[in-house]
Amino acid sequence: MRTMKLTPRWRKIALITHVVSSVGWLGADAVLLVLGIAGLTGAAGGPDVVYPVAGLIGTVLITPLAVAALVTGIVCGLGTKWGLIRYWWVAVKLVVTAAMAGLVVFVLSPGLRTAADLGAALPREEQLNLVVAPSVAGSLLLFTTVLSVVKPWDRTARGRRALSARRQAPSPA
Repeated sequence: MRTMKLTPRWRKIALITHVVSSVGWLGADAVLLVLGIAGLTGAAGGPDVVYPVAGLIGTVLITPLAVAALVTGIVCGLGTKWGLIRYWWVAVKLVVTAAMAGLVVFVLSPGLRTAADLGAALPREEQLNLVVAPSVAGSLLLFTTVLSVVKPWDRTARGRRALSARRQAPSPA
């Protein structure tokens, strides 16, 4: 299978955009965690202030950053030697990021909008969810960051087959 390769300039642009959107997502999750704790404990102006702010951050920041991190990650995978499923660490990052982006778009953002509408009337269980969700998301984003730096696992079976096929192909004359 032939892959497209990004030029060095476009590779850098894609990588920078991916890193910035991923770090932004992690930072926005940290802010959501702080707001979730503030809403749960009644601090910082109370739930009638905290949850509308959390709803705004979820809609304006986290959703676009999650989608951008996923899309730019796919572009980086397709346009570089790493591929999307050639290496286990990339495949795991892809699955984790896609699952998290899906949860952000279809669960977290709607939940944050509901919390913003309900304010102090938000049920205690939902208040707890607004602490647990960014805690888990932040942990998973840190995990994917570690994978990017450490690159722990070897090639997938598909990656080994592609490498073997490249080595056996006759070189162009």
